[in-house]
Amino acid sequence: MSQPRWAVVVPVKHLAAAKSRLRGALPGVPHEDLALALAADTLRAVLACPAVAEALVVTDDARVADAARAAGARVLPDEPAAGLNAAFRHGAAATTVGWVAGLTADLPALRPAELAGALLAARNGRPAVRRFVPDAPGSGTVLLTAPPGVALDPRFGVDSAVAHEASGALPLTDDWPSLRRDVDTAADLTAAARLGLGPRTAALVTAGRPARTAG
Repeated sequence: MSQPRWAVVVPVKHLAAAKSRLRGALPGVPHEDLALALAADTLRAVLACPAVAEALVVTDDARVADAARAAGARVLPDEPAAGLNAAFRHGAAATTVGWVAGLTADLPALRPAELAGALLAARNGRPAVRRFVPDAPGSGTVLLTAPPGVALDPRFGVDSAVAHEASGALPLTDDWPSLRRDVDTAADLTAAARLGLGPRTAALVTAGRPARTAG
């Protein structure tokens, strides 16, 4: 029997407001360029994942929208304009693909095979149950999934792992380091770099390194 394919919803804020704790992490690199690179590399991995039938980017940022369309994603304006969870719900409601996942846009080391593994694990779990993947520290959420006929019901935000579990979603805790490594701080970016960054973020990290001086 063929494996079901997924719609993956990726909301992205206006770049000027995105990833505020990363501001200044790469000296000489505009903050908006870094935020865009994180999202672009995340989306690149999503679109390369064989389990994904459709990627939907929910955004009102023109640069993000242009990059997403160029990559092959479907772009939806953030009509709710009511934060991350409303954007996830908006994207999930716009797809006709039965299996739906919400993914954060700050996974620049994401490997398509790890995303595929998590989606397969979600499908193989108990029927009609939402599943989620905690971030590397364990308190946040990077991926939330819902089977056909079940609302995504996102609870992203502070301590979202606890919130998702309290809402009835079950955790997926396999070893997917590139999926679980979201980037909120400069230390997170360093950790993601050790896993291997996507091309756009890697280029900016290289550009942001201080030049070596001759001894």
